[in-house]
Amino acid sequence: MIASYFQNMPEIMTRAIVVGTLVSLCASLLGVTLVLKRYSMIGDGLSHVGFGALAIATVLHVGKASMAVSLPIVMLAAFMLMWLTEKRRMQGDAAIAVLSTGAIAVGTLLFRFSDNQYQDICNSLFGTASMALLSDTDMWITVGVSVAVIMLFILFYTRIFSVTFDTNFAKATGVHVGAYSMMLAALTAVTVVIGMKMVGAIMVSGLIIFPALSAMRVAKRFRSVMITSAALSLFCFFAGFFLSLLIEAQPGPAIIAVHVLSFLVCSFIGALKTRIRARKTRSIVVEPPCKAER
Repeated sequence: MIASYFQNMPEIMTRAIVVGTLVSLCASLLGVTLVLKRYSMIGDGLSHVGFGALAIATVLHVGKASMAVSLPIVMLAAFMLMWLTEKRRMQGDAAIAVLSTGAIAVGTLLFRFSDNQYQDICNSLFGTASMALLSDTDMWITVGVSVAVIMLFILFYTRIFSVTFDTNFAKATGVHVGAYSMMLAALTAVTVVIGMKMVGAIMVSGLIIFPALSAMRVAKRFRSVMITSAALSLFCFFAGFFLSLLIEAQPGPAIIAVHVLSFLVCSFIGALKTRIRARKTRSIVVEPPCKAER
């Protein structure tokens, strides 16, 4: 099955692999920071807003340019969520709930005006059923946006690190915490938009959350967690993607299912390491000091 895909549809495979690899990298980088700052649910809220944005693009018959429609809408929602949270105008979970349910409701109603209502809803929620729906335009937009995300994260790594762990210290050292929080929100919004084509609006937040949580079970330092998260994200993407080809299923659910399995394995390894470390600590025998010879 996989061999036939390589032989008969090389362009489709290339688009899918390029988009999936870049989305996985971006999501794994951002996920560590979002989880540590307890902003995990922002990705889930933005994905629901993305569903509403896709509905708008479908109704306007600009499905081929859906990213151009979705990006500004989702980025505006990200800025609004961050502003509401930072200014204490509304609790973060309440703001996410309002945007999520509102976007899903509006998007579902708008899809009633599309030609293929149920097919459009299914593809938007669970990802495209066929890799052929990923166009060259989607691929090049993804490449450009993903490179920008990765470069920004690399260039501002130190400041993002300080903002993530100690906001007060970052402010004391002259870091504009609000600006970097908004930058993280924008990068998250972009990653959500480019990932929805692959895994759908419902499951795209899994690409952000699962690699970070899995990496934190087996690594302790920030840099090692970042590297482990990226490696796990890439592995789960390729494993889930080729699994979907083998069983002829949508790639989104297959990729997230592999992420869930990876999380369980990493949790088991982390618990095992903790138990071994505790056993070694208990086995250390402190010998009493020798008595001075008379």
